[in-house]
Amino acid sequence: MPVTDVTTDAENLTMTVVADLAAPVERVWAAYSDPRQLERFWGPPGWPATFTTWDHAVGGRAIYHMTSPQGEKSSGAWEFLAIEEPHRFEVLDSFVDDDGTPLEGFPAMRMAFSFEASGDSTRMVTTSYFTSAEALEQVVAMGAIEGAKMAMGQLDAVLQDLRDYAQGKGTRVELLDDTHVRITRLVDGPRELVWRAHHEPDLIKQWMLGPDGWEMTECVATTTVGESYRNSWAPVGDTEGEPFGFEGEVLLIDAPRRAVTTERMQGMPTQTLNDLNLYEEDGATLVTVLIEYPDLETRDMILATGMADGMEESFARLEREVLSPTRS
Repeated sequence: MPVTDVTTDAENLTMTVVADLAAPVERVWAAYSDPRQLERFWGPPGWPATFTTWDHAVGGRAIYHMTSPQGEKSSGAWEFLAIEEPHRFEVLDSFVDDDGTPLEGFPAMRMAFSFEASGDSTRMVTTSYFTSAEALEQVVAMGAIEGAKMAMGQLDAVLQDLRDYAQGKGTRVELLDDTHVRITRLVDGPRELVWRAHHEPDLIKQWMLGPDGWEMTECVATTTVGESYRNSWAPVGDTEGEPFGFEGEVLLIDAPRRAVTTERMQGMPTQTLNDLNLYEEDGATLVTVLIEYPDLETRDMILATGMADGMEESFARLEREVLSPTRS
């Protein structure tokens, strides 16, 4: 987690975030001046950002929206007040509607970003200035502090080359809080094919099998919001275990970037929210699954089943059976 300190000052009407980043100043500046890189970390997990306008000049504007797993949108805009590459920039950050018009009743704030070299690393200080104590309190009450920490927690993956960051590290599980788990796995193949492998039955059946000794007996897939999917498995030969399956509904599709679904074991009422995101760089795709559990007990129970190990065996099979043949 790169954030080392977050402080609010009611007297001076400021909120300050300090982060230590394992990258030189120029690399950090590049991440903040490229909308495609900003999209990977500006929104907190579960609310990724999409920048639709980008005029990176003093007086220019950037307009973005963040989208929840249920498809709700929260939109904002930056007006660039100062740009001093690669050490600082300032923006006026406002809540806006779909047309980019500032929303009444929501506070605007001036944000100053500074980047200072510390050896091969960078100390970033972001100071937000508010017009009143009420505006500061409103933003804090909306979760700005926790949101900033979680959003910045995604920055390490952006600052490193994707292969350096994730290749060879297998399936990684991060406990974000009591009910949210982030699972990441780099697979050696293009995003378009990885997307198809998650949504086309003929491809799904080739790799989404978990440990050896199981077969997929049913695969109903869809990329239509509101429709249902259903996958079932059964042991083969001498493999011990009982047949089981998962089903759910599609909540959001942004092909080939993002898919959000509910998931529950067939015949059980408890369900999770699964937010799949795919990002490609240099011919490899980072698969990120953000899972929201109903409570801590359910989270720990499901993780204890060896879910991550089964996912790793499936991802390895995805590379071996689906992605490798396309490169031969």
